[in-house]
Amino acid sequence: MPIKLEGSCRCGAVRFSVMSHTPVPYQLCYCSICRKQQGGGGYAINIGADAKSLQVEAERHLGLYRAQIEDGEHPKCQLSSGERRFCRECGSALWLYDPNWPDLVHPFASAIDSDLPVPSSRVHLMLKYKAGWAVPDIGPDDAMFDLYPEKSIEDWHKDEGVWVA
Repeated sequence: MPIKLEGSCRCGAVRFSVMSHTPVPYQLCYCSICRKQQGGGGYAINIGADAKSLQVEAERHLGLYRAQIEDGEHPKCQLSSGERRFCRECGSALWLYDPNWPDLVHPFASAIDSDLPVPSSRVHLMLKYKAGWAVPDIGPDDAMFDLYPEKSIEDWHKDEGVWVA
């Protein structure tokens, strides 16, 4: 049975819960969207969860951000299909939902209040877009990708034996 994750924004105006089979915060994304929306060490960490299970208190405090995608290789920007939710009161990034994958929602590990498992290794992705000042802390068993890894969050959890059935 999946585990229940509970999360909130910094000021407490928004609280949410979601059920997850994939609760290990192992993926560090260095793209400019995640980095600028999340701050921190130059990356954001997403977790996978069941979109239908998302329960939100105080939705009136939620903001929606859809990023312009600029990759430096194409002359036109494109509007991301990803819907990034945040608290309009304190600005905390909460989760990402993309209608291209309607069964999933990706809470940011930084917004989760429940204890999360410590990953045995991590995946550093979108390193092509890493800020010059960010120095990734690459462990001996970590994987690195200029863009996206081939393995999904679900596949990684299953391969690592940490899938919560």
